[in-house]
Amino acid sequence: MRYAIIIEKAENNYSAFVPDLPGCVSVGDTLEEVKENIQEAISFHLESLLEEGLNLPLPKTECDYVEVTA
Repeated sequence: MRYAIIIEKAENNYSAFVPDLPGCVSVGDTLEEVKENIQEAISFHLESLLEEGLNLPLPKTECDYVEVTA
């Protein structure tokens, strides 16, 4: 499965979350690190859901960009 992630730049690090998996979040000092960490967090999150006998949420969030002029 392929889940959309949102990455936000903070003052000294990056944070990421998965809109389709509430509570699935991670941080990292670099962009590369936060991407690696959120991938691990997603795997752990899905494993936990399966262990609890719950259905895995299907990915439904889509990402895109739009250009605007100010």
